[in-house]
Amino acid sequence: MESVQRELEPVKQEQQSEQPKEEKLSAGKSVFVGFQHVLAMDLFIPPIILAGLLSFTVADTALLIQMTFIACGLATLIQAGFAMKLPVMQGPSFVPLSALAAIGTTSGIGAMIGSLIPGAILIALIGRLKLFSKVVKKFIPPIVAGTVIVVVGISLMPSAISSIYNAPGNANVNMMIAFISAAILIVCMYIGEKATQRFRFVKLASVILALGIGTIIASFYGMVDFSSVKESSWIAFPSIFAFGMPTFELDAILIMLAIYLIIVIETTGTWFTVAEVTDKKLDEKRLNGGAVGEGIGCLTGSFFGGTPVTGYSSNAGIIAVTGIKSRKPILVGGVILILLGMMPKLTSIIASIPVVVINGVFAVLCVVIMMNGLKVIKNEPFTERNMIVIGVPIMLALFAVMIPQEVMNGLPNIITYFVASGTAVGAIGALVLNIVLPETIEDKKPIKPKGEVEYAAR
Repeated sequence: MESVQRELEPVKQEQQSEQPKEEKLSAGKSVFVGFQHVLAMDLFIPPIILAGLLSFTVADTALLIQMTFIACGLATLIQAGFAMKLPVMQGPSFVPLSALAAIGTTSGIGAMIGSLIPGAILIALIGRLKLFSKVVKKFIPPIVAGTVIVVVGISLMPSAISSIYNAPGNANVNMMIAFISAAILIVCMYIGEKATQRFRFVKLASVILALGIGTIIASFYGMVDFSSVKESSWIAFPSIFAFGMPTFELDAILIMLAIYLIIVIETTGTWFTVAEVTDKKLDEKRLNGGAVGEGIGCLTGSFFGGTPVTGYSSNAGIIAVTGIKSRKPILVGGVILILLGMMPKLTSIIASIPVVVINGVFAVLCVVIMMNGLKVIKNEPFTERNMIVIGVPIMLALFAVMIPQEVMNGLPNIITYFVASGTAVGAIGALVLNIVLPETIEDKKPIKPKGEVEYAAR
C-alpha cells in the first residue's frame, strides 16, 4: 500500500501544480484594485441609454441606474465567487438595448421585464446540464464572436449620433457639447495609453472625466438640472420589480431568447480573453459554470428591472495592466457596486447628465467596442468565405438600423422587436453564415503573429 502511495505521490504533486493559485493580496490592495475595475466598467451608460429610449423621468432613470449597480454587483459575486471562478466582472450588456426599448414602448415595461426571465433560466439550465461547452466549441469560433462584437459597435453608433441631432434645445450647441465630450474622452484615452505608469489613471478615469467636463460646459447653457439630487436620500435599499410586475408575452420572450444567444456569444469572447491574461485554463467545467453564473446573473438583473449582464472585457485590460490575476479585487469590486447602488444621491447625479454629453461619449465607446471585435478576428485569414461571414452581418445590421419607421409600423410585433436590434440581425447572420458556408483548410488556418496567444482553444 505504501509503495502504491509513493508511486501516486508525483502524480498528485503534478495535479496540484496544475491548479490555479490565488495571489495573496492585502485587503487594502484588493480594495484599491477593485475600485479600478469598477471605474473601468462605465456600467451606468447602458441604463442611461435604455432610460432615454424608454423616455424615463430623471427619478426613474436614477432608480434604473441604482438597480443596475446592485444587480451587477450581485452577478459579479455569483460569477467570480461561485460559478466560473475567474476574475470576471459582470456589467449591463449593450446588445439588447434596442430590442428592450422596442418591447417596453410597444408592450409596456412589465412585458420588457418578463421577456428577460425565461432566457436567463434557459442559459443557466444549459450550463447546469453541461451542454454549453459543447455548443461553444461547435458554433462560436473566434470569427463569429469577433464579428458579433463589431456588429454591436456599428449598430449602436447611429442611435448615439441621431440622439445628439434630435436632442431638445439649440442644435448647434448640442453638437458642440457632444463633440467636446467625445474629444475629451479621446484625448484622455490617448494620454493614458502613451503616458508613464504614474499617469495611467487618466485612461481609467477617461469616461468620468469626459462626462464631468461635458456636464460642466453644458451647465453654462442651462442644460443641467440637479433638482432631483436634492430630493434623493443618501441611502436606500433595493426593491424587487421596482418598475412593476413582469408580464409574459410570447413575441417578446422569443426575441429575447435570440438576444440572449447573442449575449452569450459576446460574453464567451470576454471569458477567453480573461483566461488568456490570467493564464487560467478555460476548460469545459469553467465554460459550463460560466453559463450557470451568466444565467443566474441575468435573472437577478431582471428582478431589479435592469438589462441582462455580461462579462466586461475592459476588466481584462485592467488585469493585464496591473498584473494582478486574483479574484479578490473582482469580488471586492462586486461589493463596491452593491454599496454604490444603495446611494440614490450618486445615481441621481449620474441621471442628471445631459443626453448630448452621454451620447457624445457613447459614440466613442461604440468605436471602442467595434475595434475590440476587430482585435478578435484579426488573426482569421481573410478568405472569400470569411469575408462574407464578417462583412454580410455588418451590412444586415445596418439594413435593420436604417429601416424607415413607416415600414417598422406595418410589421408584426415579433418582427419589430427583432429588426429594432441591428445587433440581433447581424449576430444571427454571422452565426448562420458560419454554419452554412463550408470551411476549407485555408479558411481555418489562423494568421498568428509571433508571440501572440490564440484567442480560443478549440
